[in-house]
Parts: sequence; C-alpha cells; structure tokens
Amino acid sequence: MTQSAKPLYTAKVRTTGGRDGASRSSDGRLDIRLSTPGGPGGGTNPEQLFAAGWSACFEGAMAIAARKMNIMLPAGLTVDAEVDLNVADGAFFLSARLNVSLPGLDRDVAQAVVDAAHQTCPCSKATRGNIEVAINLI
Repeated sequence: MTQSAKPLYTAKVRTTGGRDGASRSSDGRLDIRLSTPGGPGGGTNPEQLFAAGWSACFEGAMAIAARKMNIMLPAGLTVDAEVDLNVADGAFFLSARLNVSLPGLDRDVAQAVVDAAHQTCPCSKATRGNIEVAINLI
C-alpha cells in the first residue's frame, strides 16, 4: 500500500473448521456454516462466497463507470459470477467467469462500461494475472 492510501473499511472474519466449519464476522453480520462443494453439509463454500462478493463488487464498479460516462444503468442489470474450483496434477486452483447483462444498452456502450468496471473493480484487480478470468457481456 502506498503512503497516501487510506483504508476505507476492513472486513474481519474468523473461520474455524476449514471447509466444513463456520465463519463469523467481527460485527456479527456474517455468521455462516461452511461445507465442501458437493459435500453433504448444508453450508455455503468459499467459491460461492467469492462469487457473491466479486459480482457485487463488479456491479458497484459498473455504477461508478456509468456515472463517469453519464450513462444510466438499466434497472434489470445482472452480474452472474461462476467460480470454478479446479484440480490439475494434484494442485487446486480457481478460474472464473462474470456474465454481465445490461438490457437495453447499446452493445458498444455496455461493453465500455464492463471494460471500465473490470479495470477498477478491486476484486478484478486482485484476480488479474492470478487466475483465468472471462468477462462476458451477454
């Protein structure tokens, strides 16, 4: 972090029990059970949590980009995130797709908003160069 950077918010979450455990935020707003993907448990998993966080973050980045471009985002916009847990040669890794729908916007305008959001979204920045990512305008 640079000298001039100022944290706006710090999320604090404690997890116990790993993939079949539980996670709780310091403020109590997040209190969830975890389960291994495809396993018998009734909880969520890290991949789902990451998909939810990234899609929400990306939508916020699109709103900022649209405001800067003087564009009104459509009420029916959606961001569907797909996060894959993969394995190759005994090593686990993630890949992801964001499928963005901006109904009613001209495709070139919608693509400009999506491209700008992908450059500024903190989650997009965190994954850039680290995992395979596809951003699809649908």
